[in-house]
Amino acid sequence: MGVAEAVRSKAEKPVGLCNTNGANAFVITCDHASNFMPAEFGGLGLEAADLLRHIAWDPGALAVSRTMSRLLDAPLVFGGVSRLLIDCNRPLNAPDLIAEKSEATAIPGNLNLTESQRLDRIARFYDPFHHALDQMVTNKLMHSASPGMIAVHSFNPVYKGVSRPWEIGIIHDDEDEWALGIVDGLRAEGGLTVGINEPYSPTDRVYFTLERHARSRGLPAVMIEIRNDEIADEKNQQRWGELLAKVVGDAYKKLNKRDLSNGVAGARSAGS
Repeated sequence: MGVAEAVRSKAEKPVGLCNTNGANAFVITCDHASNFMPAEFGGLGLEAADLLRHIAWDPGALAVSRTMSRLLDAPLVFGGVSRLLIDCNRPLNAPDLIAEKSEATAIPGNLNLTESQRLDRIARFYDPFHHALDQMVTNKLMHSASPGMIAVHSFNPVYKGVSRPWEIGIIHDDEDEWALGIVDGLRAEGGLTVGINEPYSPTDRVYFTLERHARSRGLPAVMIEIRNDEIADEKNQQRWGELLAKVVGDAYKKLNKRDLSNGVAGARSAGS
């Protein structure tokens, strides 16, 4: 079973949870974890191959997120349906909340939706994801003064004909100390081209989930974008998950000037 098929067969709920009792001061989210689409939507009129493309999900991101969740001993909240049905990383008034076109591909099943159809998707897929994430952050705040929130995504090596040189991008807003600590940790590994607010930045409207659930509470947050050819197989998904658990944990420890629990120590050992 391939990676895409594995995700499609398991992601039959609007939101997935992993390691909900994780003890460390993190919440991890993976908005675009799945390309699953209920049969009733008829693939939105797309070819089956289109649902394996980046327009439908972030390939490899969920596997990396799961490894980070385990090594950091942190809860993970992930989306259970394709972003083509509704993009949970967009505000409700965003023009591409339910995209009629993604990159150069028209999405026939998203054209001329009625208000009832739009509200149905919000209620079935969008609201449960954000409710679960809100509950997770609220619970974490009961046990940690300032939990850090991490959003994991992946991006295409080439976008609209332009090659992207970064293996990974770290996205942040004005509160950048944690993010820049992660950048330093990645660069210290050697051999990586690390983008800072590349290939996206908050001005590209990709930061909504972190803005809603972390920054609105004054919590530190960082968005991690991994080029998807770097995480195209299980071995590299594991490698990146281990590396990111190490550098994210180390940077957070420096940010808070205190030791974390054994989850980060385990990540450091696994990534060494």
